Amino acid sequence: MDDFMAARSQMAMSLGFHIIFSCVGMVMPFLMAFSHYKYLTTKDEVYKGLTKAWSKGVAILFATGAVSGTMLSFELGLLWPKFMEHAGPIFGMPFSLEGTAFFIEAIAIGFFLYGWEKFNKWFHWFCGVVVGVSGLASGILVVAANAWMNSPAGFDYINGQYLNIDPIKAMFNEAWFPQAFHMTVAAFAATGFAVAGIHALMILKKRNISFHTKAFRISAGFAIFGALLAPISGDVAAKSVAKRQPIKLAAMEAHFETEKGASFVIGGIPDEENEQIKYAIKVPKVLSFLAWGDFDAEVKGLKDFPKDEWPPVAVVHYAFQIMIFFGTVMMGIGALYLIASFWKKHWLTKSWFLKMFVVAIPFGYIALEAGWTVTEVGRQPWIIYGIMRTIDAVTPMPGIQYSFYFFTLVFLSLSLIIVFLLLRQIKMVPKLYDPTDPNYNPKTK
Repeated sequence: MDDFMAARSQMAMSLGFHIIFSCVGMVMPFLMAFSHYKYLTTKDEVYKGLTKAWSKGVAILFATGAVSGTMLSFELGLLWPKFMEHAGPIFGMPFSLEGTAFFIEAIAIGFFLYGWEKFNKWFHWFCGVVVGVSGLASGILVVAANAWMNSPAGFDYINGQYLNIDPIKAMFNEAWFPQAFHMTVAAFAATGFAVAGIHALMILKKRNISFHTKAFRISAGFAIFGALLAPISGDVAAKSVAKRQPIKLAAMEAHFETEKGASFVIGGIPDEENEQIKYAIKVPKVLSFLAWGDFDAEVKGLKDFPKDEWPPVAVVHYAFQIMIFFGTVMMGIGALYLIASFWKKHWLTKSWFLKMFVVAIPFGYIALEAGWTVTEVGRQPWIIYGIMRTIDAVTPMPGIQYSFYFFTLVFLSLSLIIVFLLLRQIKMVPKLYDPTDPNYNPKTK
């Protein structure tokens, strides 16, 4: 592995782990706050126990996200010094604001964890809401910085110089809203399904059924909210990509020929050498409509662009197909949940219904990782789209592969620690969090 590929691999691996930690951190506090609200309004002690259980998970993942985020900030400077030299002064504002949001989140989570019976009950609840809002703001601000890499703005690029810098325009670039909207919706769907699936599994095992049923209903509600909004946010994002990065759209669909009334491709195997896609199902004119809102609109093909500017077509296409597949499955599960909630309430306790959510535990995060791959790999070979190539930004220092191996070990270790801690929290539910269980003793350490 050469240094360039090692640097890219390390960044991909770090982002792949961090995106999961950060998305959980964006959504879990809202589940926690909603459960807390239910406790305050119903006085049901089960909701209090559920809130405390979820708050411990929020604390664990907050700490892990802080570690992985700090590592990423160092990696940007160490692996991509040329990029940071020029880009840092331009898109540094969202990172600075993200730091502020992070500190607010840290203070609020401290207040929430240690504020039971010490603060006014509604102020205590408000602290939990602040954890969620600041975590969500952190995620959106980081996505705004990434969106700038896909849609550079807020400066003039003249003779290799970055002049007339405007950090506000850089932060609110054309891509920030479509990316932030889609990312937020995906985070709610992914985290909601993962949490709902875990509690569904506990119900199937007949453990603390009252406790886990309440947890399942809350988290499934958040999951369905994200799953049903995903097509809307995805449409907004796709139209934005069609306008700003037509070559990325062409790679997503393995669309080689420019044509009007372009077909939407389902499946298929891209053949870059012969510039065609094989074994695909094509739905006539749908791509033109999705990209431009017009069934007869022209969609540019990859052949319209220099081949040295093509992203890895197969990787982008397969990732896009994976995202669409799992997103569609989650949307279908969401539709079934709505039917069950309003017309078929007896489904909610059926084993097949609960097993459906258990199977769907990883679906959201698979779709999330695939979508992130589309965003990042689809921008290649550019680190700043149309301005700076990725290979020109990498560090000249040798031995990057050893850094890649070390960071991979660190992230794998973090993941194992998280799994251990979360499993430990689940096992402690009867003693610490469920007042309906005969073993309940909230003072147990």
